[in-house]
This record gives sequence, structure tokens and C-alpha cells, in this order.
Amino acid sequence: MAASHSVDVAPWRWVLAGVLASFAGRFGRVEPRRTAAAFVTGLLADIEVKTCWQLAEQAGHARPDAMQRLLYRAVWDADAVRDDVRTVIVDRFGDPDAVLVVDETGDLKKGIHSVGVQRQYTGTAGRIENAQVGVFLGYASGHGHTLIDRRVYLPVSWTDDRDRCQGAGVPDEVEFATKSELAAEMITAAADAGVPAGWATADEAYGNNSVFRAHLREHQLGYVLAVSRSHQVPLDGGKVKIRADRIAAELPASAWQRRSTGAGSKGPRLYDWAWLDDVTTDADPDDDGHHSLLIRRNTTTGELAFYRCWTPQPATLAQLIRVAGIRWTVEEAFQAAKGQVGLDQHQVRRWDSWHRFTTLALAALAVLAICAADAADEPPQSGLIKLTVNEVRRLINTCTIRPIHELAHRLRWSQWRRRHQARARQAHYKRRLNAELQP
Repeated sequence: MAASHSVDVAPWRWVLAGVLASFAGRFGRVEPRRTAAAFVTGLLADIEVKTCWQLAEQAGHARPDAMQRLLYRAVWDADAVRDDVRTVIVDRFGDPDAVLVVDETGDLKKGIHSVGVQRQYTGTAGRIENAQVGVFLGYASGHGHTLIDRRVYLPVSWTDDRDRCQGAGVPDEVEFATKSELAAEMITAAADAGVPAGWATADEAYGNNSVFRAHLREHQLGYVLAVSRSHQVPLDGGKVKIRADRIAAELPASAWQRRSTGAGSKGPRLYDWAWLDDVTTDADPDDDGHHSLLIRRNTTTGELAFYRCWTPQPATLAQLIRVAGIRWTVEEAFQAAKGQVGLDQHQVRRWDSWHRFTTLALAALAVLAICAADAADEPPQSGLIKLTVNEVRRLINTCTIRPIHELAHRLRWSQWRRRHQARARQAHYKRRLNAELQP
């Protein structure tokens, strides 16, 4: 049966229209408002690379000027648009038991001028590379999940060089902040905006940070944070501290329970779990909460993972395991954001441009996440898995977005690209020749 016969895509048009309408009022002029709508629609389109050139061609523009102006010079507040998109997401996915998920992702770069770029470790490459790193906040509930906030990380090499910052448009008031501090800022912003959530989770880069853990407790957010195997765990009222892996090595066989963290593509994700509830906090034992250490063991390899946990009220092992298992949603969101809406395909260098492109990419991702969640609520069809974000985008392109196939339009753009590239090549040769002729 054809997809158009088995899937009703009409509500998806309303989702796209609703997301676009949520922030339309942030633009004082109709031109950037329409360009922003075309930009988000283009990010959803089936085009190879999602830069201003390709997005403009997809939108039917004669030149990329309007798209570039939207990112560089148009007057609009990317943070306000982010807030509007977050509101749409919370209206659909909001739940008091939801989880805020922190993680970072890097974009590999060749030059040195993109804001925040330097040689640094990025999980994208799994090694130290010339990269730009962003810290993101995800939102996950039983209704769905996606990304709701973003911060670009500025290394000390940038914040100590104010001329370099000025060249990239970094505001004078922006100072160095660690990734954990950026994550704390986003969590505070979400809490101040009334985003319903009961939990937070993150990997060991954040879980090892005692200040970050204290920040979550201040917001009364329960947490299940990964920590390193060498993490010192306070026991016996804080009188002693023992490495997490040493604690695991001394546990009896009866301490382990086999539980599932949820359904995976190949069946239940089963692990062995051990839970120690006599852990104390690092500095403020009178916080009235409940501290514990959670240990996960791979049933095949025996590999261990460790989690520092805290809840304002007593919690069950099943609750903590659920939160630990939800951290994968941010990885899935990164994969969808990069693979489906071009989160890592921007070719911008400046502070405002990075935040603007990323915000519009999060808006496009929200459309896919909401459409996929709506489709998941429909009765299952025999022999078919539920619609994924990837499949939703394919169907949106087939049934909703109408690409321009007019030959004259495509030929004009081919000529424009070649002319622009010829000018760029000539300018590059001229700069190189001048440099060689200098005494």
C-alpha cells in the first residue's frame, strides 16, 4: 500500500505551521519572517547540504542574500525564538516526570575563525581535532524527546583574546564558562521558564563536577549522573571516600539485579544493576535528599558504568534505571539533528549567526519530533515499526514540501555558483601571489 494511502500527512502540515507561527511575531518585518519560514522548511527538505546557498535555491530565491541576511544582519532575537520553540515542545511533550538531558557535540572545522574553534577533544571524532563544540539541553518524557536549548563553548584561548572575540561578534560581557556552567545556565533557564521536569542526567564530564550536582539539588531536580570509575564516593557519613570501581569489585553476587533500561531495536536493553543507598553528599549532608550510587554491568562484556544519584524524595531502583536509560535520547537527537536538519552543516563564523542557525535547526527538529510522536500515538499497523524521525522527514518531503524542478531556475543557480566560485578562486590566487611577492 502506498505511503500516502496509509499515512495521513495533513496534520504534519499543521505541526510545521504551528512551529513557524510560534515565533513569527519575533520578526518586525515581513521579509525576514518569510525567510525564516523558508529557512526552517529548507532544513527539512531533501537537499544535499543545508547552507544558505542550497536553502535559497530550494526556496526559489534568485540569490542567497536573504538567507545570509537572516543569519547575519536581520534584527531578531534568537534566544526569544528558542523560548517560543521550547514552549511548543513543552506543550506537546511536557510532563512533571520528564528528564533534562545534557550533552555536547562537536563540528569539525578547517579554519581558525569560526567562533569557539580550536584543537580540542570532541566525541564526534573521538579524538582531539580542530573543532567547534556546542553544549545542548534535551527534553525527554514518555510523550517524546528533542533538543530545547544550546550554548556554544568558548575556550580560554578565545575569552582571553578580546580582539578575536570582537572579530567573531562575541558580546563584551561574555566570559569564560566551563561546559558544566553552560549546562547549569540552560537548566536554570528551563526552570525559570516553568519547564516541567523532575530529573536530570548527563555523562561523566558533568557528573564528576560537584558544583554541577549541587546546582541540580538547588533546583530540586533528581539526578542520575554518570561518573568515572575513579570517582571518589563518600560513604559512612562522608568519613571515608572509596573509588567507584573498588566498591563494585567488593560487591557480592547477590547485590546484582538484572533489569531492562527499555526497549531497543534488537529487544530489551538488559543490564545487571547494583544500588548502594548509603552514599552521602560531598559538602552539604543536611540537604534533606537521598544520595546513592548506581552501578551498571554489561551482561556480555562485564563493562561497568557508575552513576551518582540524588532525589529530593525516596525513589525506587526502577525510577533510577529509567532515568539512566533515557540519556541515549540526546544521542538520538544529535543524530537526527545532524543527519536530518543539517545542525552541523552551517558555514557561519560569528556568535549571532551560530545561535541563529542552531535555533532554526532546533525548530526544524521539533517539527520532526512532534510529527513522529503524533504518529506513534496512532494504532500500530501489522508488520510495520512505528514511524521514525528519519521516515517522517522522507514522507514530509514526498507529500508536503514541493521542490522547484523548473529547469531555468536550476540553470540560473548553476551559473551563479560557478561565477561565485570563479571570483573566490581569483581572489585566493591574488592574495597568495601578493604574499609571495612581499619582501
